[in-house]
Amino acid sequence: MPATFRSLSELLERIEATKKRLEIVDSTANYLKTLDALEIESAVNMMVGRAFPKYSQRTLDVSWQTLIRTLEDTYELDWDLFRQAMARTGDVGSAVKSVLEGCRAKKQTQLTMNPLTITEVQRSFDAIAKAQGAGSRTRKERQLTALLSQATPIEAKYLTKILTGEMRTGLHEGLMEQAVARAFNVPLQKVQHASMVLGDIGEVAATLKMQGAEGLDKAGFSVFRPVKLMLAQTAQSVNEALSEHGGETAFEYKYDGARVQIHKQNNQVRVFSRRLSDVTQSLPEVVAAIKSNVKAGEAILEGEVIALDSAGFPIAFQHLMRRFKRVRELGNMTQKIPLTMVLFDILYLNGESLISKPYIERRSILAQTVGNIPLTKQAILNQPEQAYTFLEEALAAGHEGLMAKKLDSPYTPGRRGKRWLKIKPILEPLDLVITAAEYGYGRRKGWLSDYYLAARDPASGEFLVVGKTFRGLTDAEIIDLTGRLKESAVSQEGHKVTVIPKIVVEVAYNEIQQSPKYKSHMALRFARITRIRDDKTPQEADTISHVREIFERQFRSKGKYNTN
Repeated sequence: MPATFRSLSELLERIEATKKRLEIVDSTANYLKTLDALEIESAVNMMVGRAFPKYSQRTLDVSWQTLIRTLEDTYELDWDLFRQAMARTGDVGSAVKSVLEGCRAKKQTQLTMNPLTITEVQRSFDAIAKAQGAGSRTRKERQLTALLSQATPIEAKYLTKILTGEMRTGLHEGLMEQAVARAFNVPLQKVQHASMVLGDIGEVAATLKMQGAEGLDKAGFSVFRPVKLMLAQTAQSVNEALSEHGGETAFEYKYDGARVQIHKQNNQVRVFSRRLSDVTQSLPEVVAAIKSNVKAGEAILEGEVIALDSAGFPIAFQHLMRRFKRVRELGNMTQKIPLTMVLFDILYLNGESLISKPYIERRSILAQTVGNIPLTKQAILNQPEQAYTFLEEALAAGHEGLMAKKLDSPYTPGRRGKRWLKIKPILEPLDLVITAAEYGYGRRKGWLSDYYLAARDPASGEFLVVGKTFRGLTDAEIIDLTGRLKESAVSQEGHKVTVIPKIVVEVAYNEIQQSPKYKSHMALRFARITRIRDDKTPQEADTISHVREIFERQFRSKGKYNTN
């Protein structure tokens, strides 16, 4: 019997109510056992908040305003109740559930209507994503209306969470990997490896359901399917990096650019951004360089795209990001913002995965594969004095600092660890998410220009505010950001507009203080936005534990004043 979407929703409701990791894993594993092979992949992706596999280039492109219009067309809504529920829960899905429990459908539904199944919901998502071009908004709204008119309040809650990308139940991908391993009685390490190379835990679950553990032995990279990126932790100094890596490490320039993953098969090349979006059309210089220099039949490479001025210094990151968004008038943009590329890793070559090989060996293979394309400037060092000199050279060239890569480190897609460390000489900036904004005064009247900044709590999925700021952005950026924030606004109280947390910004600050004002009990002092990180998703924002770690670190050399 097909699994209903209500059963999935009720599971997520139970998961959201508990903070016990073992209970979450057990409940999820038991549920996965009940699903058939044709629905398990969709179910797994929905449970972690996605309509499609992570590597997929399909998007729903449903704005909050479109969702509101659809709800208004389907139900007799009381938006005062919605705002009250939003203020009480801080969760858009919960607010939708609350308001639907107290309203009527505008059109009488058939009493014999069958319950929604997971497969039917997936078909609706497919149809919504397929609606493109002229008239697409109308077609999307028609599909949404058909879907929501069949949904019970609890189902509408989780449909809303998926549609807005706001699942936040505590069931993150790491726990889903544990649940899949438990459901099919296979080692967690095997599931994690398959998830890394396939790029999707849903496909791992489907493979286990259909082929068993033997099916994972065949799992491997597929060219043109982007792979999650390996991530770095922060080191406070070159001394810390050397100590962590056993006294010797590969230092490389940390460029102020945009990370890209490049896939090549014969004469076809595709380029993916840090968010795994296909940006091939925006970067013709990268495509041309790969075609001219990489003779291998198949390869997956990783590098950094940087924009340089006439003197060879990197230009501001936000100008570089304009290239990633621009497809029309590209010829003009290539002259205004010419790009250069440096490569630093290779994951796959002519049918062979290289991620288990030591970094130093991968670097050698990369150098032999990419012709005249430059690699990141590197120095393998074991003396702090030499490392500090190398750091000063990187800063003098206009770059952010250094990366330190353990010589024997494998490549671990989607994992953050100490095998790669980033070193910046200034107080470490934070990547935070805007959760609300206030209208400004004076010349900023009418624009959302004072922003609430939040860090991510991986355990609950909640975004916890750690401060606010009106500093750092240009007038043009404020105007553009106002439009984007209004599209995702869910409620307004006075001058304050609460938004779906989607936009990531890099934030500089003088220090982190104790604060009873916010639930996080921390506040950034003199926060200012240094750039908008459109290359990062909210799930890549800094965690609240990382902010707390920086806060605690400040008091190793000075006293702490207790505000409690």
